[in-house]
Amino acid sequence: MIQYPIKRKLHVKTVNYANLGMTLESDIEASNTYYLNHDIAVIHKKPTPIQVVNVSYPARNKAKITEAYYKTPSTTDFNGVYKGRYIDFDAKETNSKTAMPLKNVHPHQIDHLKQVTKQNGIAFLIVHFKPYNEYFLLPASILFEYWDHQDEEKGRKSIPYETFKKRAYLITFGYQPRLNYLKVIDDYLLT
Repeated sequence: MIQYPIKRKLHVKTVNYANLGMTLESDIEASNTYYLNHDIAVIHKKPTPIQVVNVSYPARNKAKITEAYYKTPSTTDFNGVYKGRYIDFDAKETNSKTAMPLKNVHPHQIDHLKQVTKQNGIAFLIVHFKPYNEYFLLPASILFEYWDHQDEEKGRKSIPYETFKKRAYLITFGYQPRLNYLKVIDDYLLT
């Protein structure tokens, strides 16, 4: 009698990585909610201004925007007040292991952050280097250095990862708050 190997069904466990981690903005919003609920700071995500052009009304209680346009370019993602100081910042993510491209930042955002710093506000970027799962607070002054020199002969079109390691501030990722960026502000920017 010939014995044939028993064919077994191979069960491949599929893993769905969707929504495994929150987005950077969601992590910041969760942190901001913690800060607000514990009377630490009042910082909110700014809504993007849109102009509604067309709305569909399939039912009385089911209005649906079918066409809309951005009114004006948004400035930055977040703003608020901490210890009597105005705070304004944007969140950026990069998949690069070597640098954050300056093209991720828009000229109107630079103009806005410069206006904030001119008024003695605290302006910065929170940058997530996805390959390393590291979060940095980059003071606006360092951003401006690279931005203002990018068109020069030896100017860079990005901010090197090494600059983040040496001159920006690592933000710890935790449970409550998720991204404790106010600790960085306390330790380095309000001294």
